[in-house]
Amino acid sequence: MNPTVSPSELLQRAHDVRENAYAPYSGFKVGAAVRSENGDIYVGCNVESSVLGLTQCAERAAITALIASGLTTFTAIAVVTNTGDFPCGSCRQFLAEFNLDAQVHVASDEELTSFQSTTVRQLLPEPFHLNQ
Repeated sequence: MNPTVSPSELLQRAHDVRENAYAPYSGFKVGAAVRSENGDIYVGCNVESSVLGLTQCAERAAITALIASGLTTFTAIAVVTNTGDFPCGSCRQFLAEFNLDAQVHVASDEELTSFQSTTVRQLLPEPFHLNQ
């Protein structure tokens, strides 16, 4: 349990799990690693389906692993793709459910040391929330 896991360490974990992605249709492999408030790291990779609506994004897979462990908040997420893209709109909304102020770090798989950072709130300034 290390709450001081660096962005570089998170990006490396995302890079490593990216190798496990199942992307036979697009060839676009994505790895994600989230850091919980207590410093534990949960990873996920994208899993495509021939029924495109059933495809699982890496970001949502990592958050799902966090939730399955009994936690509901994360402090940072690292995403690694071949191009260094930020999460898609659906993933941005999903991430917003669990911490608008979490850090988001993205990098390409070949340039982990040259990454971009922002927050979920900056990526999705007006998330949808049900009135509770």
